[in-house]
Amino acid sequence: MTQPSTQPARRIKQTAYEKWMAAQDIPIHRGYGIYDARVVERKPWKLTGTPGAFIDLAGMEGFSGMHVVEIPPGGAITPQRHLYQQLICVLEGHGTAEVWLDEAPNEKLTFEWGPWSLFSPPANASYRLYNVGNTPVIYLGVNDAPMMIDLFHNIDFIFNNPFVFRDRFSGSDAEFFTREERILEGSGMMWQTNFIDNVSEALVDAQEAKGAGVKITVFDMASNSFAGHLTEWPVGRYHKAHHHQGGAILLIARSEGYSIMWPQELGIRPYANHFDDQIVRLDWGLYSVFCPPTKWFHQHFNTGNETARQLAFRPGGSSNNPTGFRRSGNRVVNGKMGVYVSYREGGTLIEYEDEDPQIKVDYDKILGDAGIESKMPAFTYNTDVR
Repeated sequence: MTQPSTQPARRIKQTAYEKWMAAQDIPIHRGYGIYDARVVERKPWKLTGTPGAFIDLAGMEGFSGMHVVEIPPGGAITPQRHLYQQLICVLEGHGTAEVWLDEAPNEKLTFEWGPWSLFSPPANASYRLYNVGNTPVIYLGVNDAPMMIDLFHNIDFIFNNPFVFRDRFSGSDAEFFTREERILEGSGMMWQTNFIDNVSEALVDAQEAKGAGVKITVFDMASNSFAGHLTEWPVGRYHKAHHHQGGAILLIARSEGYSIMWPQELGIRPYANHFDDQIVRLDWGLYSVFCPPTKWFHQHFNTGNETARQLAFRPGGSSNNPTGFRRSGNRVVNGKMGVYVSYREGGTLIEYEDEDPQIKVDYDKILGDAGIESKMPAFTYNTDVR
């Protein structure tokens, strides 16, 4: 019989990013998800000069970072400049932004933003956000800071690097935040833009490979290799389950519902395999954020009275991105992203016919209790599935 080790258990050391987060002395909120990102506890943050907090969810796994910042009425954040790429989504309030290169501080681009505006300051350009209203601004910053800080593990290099990415931003491009183009990429649309006025109302395109009535538009911003997509689906319907790399953060921009997540090792029918206790359910509503871990199947259910909409942030870019980056962390099957391809064909998507029957039973009951009619299409379950 093997004798137990007398050596003390080794502690997992903090990464460079985790050490930096801890040194900021602001709250760090953890878990699988946060029901309302607007109301998390915040404390004064030296970096922004305003209240802030980190959200560090289990599925982010060092691929993505996220923080919530509040700007008081009439206030502004301190000027920012950093090597990591960041997408900013305004949850509440109205304001203006200034963006410039430090070598030409008098040549500032300015634009206005409001609730649900989404934009991305160019990599390593300086920027500042101002609250022009009489109520607090609350915004969500989602970025690849964990990967950048862990790669270089030198904070001065990240925040005080003079390098200018002229191929991304010249400083004098007056149309930088107004230029946009939609490109057909594979079976879907790619929206190249640096500013979306309102993500809760922006145009999305049909993409029913992910579910009945589902619409999806992928977007690239500021030539980043950190991008995202907008997804919506109708009342009384739900997505097909799928999995991919961790780090993809989901923000709810419309309706209410729930999501279930489970490790792929539990199989594509986890209830039938008696793994009920290992399935994670997250209820969500407006301003909820959550992040499925790597290779965890996840599936989203609309239980509200309006079309549901998600904003997703994730590492990766499109093949049409000027940087040449592709969407990372997704299996590619015959030229298609694996999240759009059935697992039977080598992808990571569970078709309705193959999903666990208990999933629809639970959904129909929840809708019935709420007095909402199910609009799911008819399908027959396959019998050769585990």
